[in-house]
Amino acid sequence: MSRLDDTTDILRDLVAFPTISADPNRALIDWVAGYLEGLGARVEVLPDAGGTKANLFATLGPEGDGGIVLSGHTDVVPVEDQDWTSDPFVLREDDGLLYGRGTCDMKGFIAATLVAARDYAGAELRRPLHFAFTHDEETGCLGAQDLVGLLTARGLKPAMAIIGEPTEMRLVEGHKGCHEYTTRFTGAEGHGSTPDLGVNAAEYAARYVGRLLELREALKPRAPAASRFDPPWSTINIGGIHGGVAHNVIVGKAEVEWEMRPVQPSDADFVLGGIAAYARDVLLPAMRAVAPDASIETEVIGEVVGLTPMDENAARDLVAELTGANGADVVSFGTEAGLFQGMGMSAVVCGPGSIRQAHKPDEFVAKDQLAACLDMLEGLGRKLV
Repeated sequence: MSRLDDTTDILRDLVAFPTISADPNRALIDWVAGYLEGLGARVEVLPDAGGTKANLFATLGPEGDGGIVLSGHTDVVPVEDQDWTSDPFVLREDDGLLYGRGTCDMKGFIAATLVAARDYAGAELRRPLHFAFTHDEETGCLGAQDLVGLLTARGLKPAMAIIGEPTEMRLVEGHKGCHEYTTRFTGAEGHGSTPDLGVNAAEYAARYVGRLLELREALKPRAPAASRFDPPWSTINIGGIHGGVAHNVIVGKAEVEWEMRPVQPSDADFVLGGIAAYARDVLLPAMRAVAPDASIETEVIGEVVGLTPMDENAARDLVAELTGANGADVVSFGTEAGLFQGMGMSAVVCGPGSIRQAHKPDEFVAKDQLAACLDMLEGLGRKLV
């Protein structure tokens, strides 16, 4: 069988694990751990506090610093309420396209690295090659934050990271950060006929959203003059507003799910300071004038730094040589790359598939994209011996 056929077979196995972010990923991690251990890799399975999710960190080649990290996340987004034409957890091939949840984002890249690992395992590598597969990237890069913290505490210093998010095998050297929050409002329930006797949490949530939208507009003129992003400014998105039980009941509890994607750290400070002041100085006094126990609380789901474009970037230059690319882009979607950059590594994002297929029903990756990824990884192996 060809390397591409082998990649397809492994991808079929990976897709069959329904690793939606809300659910465990441990079965997939254990499967990958067994595969890599069979190749002689030094493998660590690193469970989260609950034990049902885990990161995997594995190494081929010598011990020490200066290695290269191949990074991918194992979790996928939900499929409920999406109109799939086939079972999302059964790989389906049609006209050179491989359909299934996670094929593009980003189990296709993981499958390709596992096939390449067979060649790496049989070679005398001159520097360490690491495999970093994480949980909960889709919900705040929680696994990668834990992994980076552990590696930092150990003092391990890999030199570069290649993050295989779907870029159509284009080089991405920069992306915005991603900060996600849930803000919860507790008011006082009552009968809808006497709204002044209660505190309607939904109304205050709506006012909070209105202020976020004002801050969103205020971010536009703050865009750096040389920003390469599209759009060039930091953005805010309202992902969900929830609350209420009936038409005639004053809403006692409500919540707003929101995110921002900062171009620069000062924009995050601007938004967080502005919305906190509005909640503290305007909304809460009005709520507590009627219900002293009323509250507004914000939970940080994840605050993930962006990937900053650097003039000197060894990972970008290496992958450019391997793929023949003559330039690098920036994108607005987030990845784990900035976390690795924060450890002192050079980092680049390059992987098979298109972000336009990610998160959608009938998600797919093209086999020619996987072939291009395999060529890149084969070339990487030649660089390591």
